[in-house]
Amino acid sequence: MEEIANNFIHDIIDADLKENPELKIHTRFPPEPNGYLHIGSAKAIMINWETAKKYGGKFNLRYDDTNPAKEDNEYVESIYEDLCWLGAVPTGGIFYGSDYFDKCYEYAEKLIMDGKAYVCDLTADEMKEYRGTLTEPGKESPYRNRSVEENLDLFRRMRAGEFADGTRTLRAKIDMASPNINMRDPAIYRIVHTSHHRQGDKWCIYPLYDYAHPIQDALEGITFSLCSLEFENHRPLYEWVIENIGFSAPVPKQREFARLNVTNTVMSKRYLRYLVENNMVDGWDDPRLPTICGLRRRGYTPESIFNFVRSAGVAKANSLVDIGMLEHSIREELNVKADRRIAIAHPIKVVVTNYPEDKVEYFDLPNNPQNAEAGTRALPFTRELYIDASDFAEVPPPKFFRLKPEGEVRLMGAYIIKCGEIIKNEDGSIKEIHCSADLEVRNGNPTDRKIKGTIHWLSAPYAKEATLMLYDRLFTIENVNAIPEDKTYNDYLNPESLTVIEGAKIEASLADAKAGDKFQFVRDGYYCKDTKHEGVFNRVVGLKDSFPAKK
Repeated sequence: MEEIANNFIHDIIDADLKENPELKIHTRFPPEPNGYLHIGSAKAIMINWETAKKYGGKFNLRYDDTNPAKEDNEYVESIYEDLCWLGAVPTGGIFYGSDYFDKCYEYAEKLIMDGKAYVCDLTADEMKEYRGTLTEPGKESPYRNRSVEENLDLFRRMRAGEFADGTRTLRAKIDMASPNINMRDPAIYRIVHTSHHRQGDKWCIYPLYDYAHPIQDALEGITFSLCSLEFENHRPLYEWVIENIGFSAPVPKQREFARLNVTNTVMSKRYLRYLVENNMVDGWDDPRLPTICGLRRRGYTPESIFNFVRSAGVAKANSLVDIGMLEHSIREELNVKADRRIAIAHPIKVVVTNYPEDKVEYFDLPNNPQNAEAGTRALPFTRELYIDASDFAEVPPPKFFRLKPEGEVRLMGAYIIKCGEIIKNEDGSIKEIHCSADLEVRNGNPTDRKIKGTIHWLSAPYAKEATLMLYDRLFTIENVNAIPEDKTYNDYLNPESLTVIEGAKIEASLADAKAGDKFQFVRDGYYCKDTKHEGVFNRVVGLKDSFPAKK
């Protein structure tokens, strides 16, 4: 087993194991199936999965499907697919919060009979008013002192479907003057007359997360409920539920870590759904989105995502992580793993006038200079070639070492060519460039002059056509959590987040690439064969790394 770096959560576990060496570590990842997982989810997955792995414990996947109005089997399936792709296969099993509805109901009746829960008729707005503020205590509901018998009767009638949505809730009876607003008689059941994706119409009342979650953890034998920092203030309620239901030791412990905030990235499921449903992106797997399936389609790997999460750190303090760290992570990996290929985004035809029209010869180019075992490939050379428009300048700027009038340049791994006549179309655009090749030197070095520039090329008859998708940040604002009150996410959408290049020329072998295959297009960037559209390559990331190298 590879070594898993220590963090403050592991320090807590180590201390518990010192007191109780027999403790079996059991963690879980509890997503709500109301959308697709994103890069922030990857942090929670990694922490829970690696913690279980480090201590030889178990890791559960549990769908938090207690809100039927927003949940769907599409999301259930996508979540499991993403976990498996990341390599975080649940070793403890796959569960559903809805599996525990009967037990949640049973425990709710127990709380009522113990005088610790009551049925409240306040509306949502009235409950908010009664709740108080962060500086002022709340006031008790006029329904707080109903008898046990009345509460049981009303709760059972809630279950029987006698009351409309929003007319009644079951609330825990705790302390309306508590400094923690979450402890001010929180609602633990609400009425929702909506079919459940697994339970059908069996239930019309559903437990709320803060009540259901500790019960689910306890029933599954979870020892550490590891969650993001926004649940820290909910921990007293988590512990109240565990204690007042009366679970036996060892009971689960909730511990929190800072969530993952990334520059230029929105991770609100609601807003991501808005983008998808309004066709502003190409589905949940659009490569500009931070969803796991979007990152996968773009060409990111599980290793690059987890390495990014590790480099961002596991801590208690919230911070904003530069998305350049994620790009740096995949760039480092693909530099070693990805085969090199040639793609020409904006082709210009070059005719080598002193090369025979019917001749074809092959030059060997390395598949990956970083990996000698990757071998070489044979690239055909013919009289008619393509070069990229960026590699030619009719009026070159200073220190331009690529092709220019009367200038010489080396074709990568092949001949040195010299620019001759420039043939233009009627509109003034370049039709083709006539060049001559140094047929004696071939791919060697001349002794009488120095060739400073090297450019990539493709044989025109052998090249295939493709579409290149160049992605940029979806949002122009760095910290999406600091948007002014009079603005929305829409005000910061980057209109240049996608550039589509049609008619690009690629090596013939790339036409047979499988969906998801990754390559370095030399002198350009790393690309992935699209999994959704034929003949399309998505740019994962450019060659230039703006993120500081590791020391």
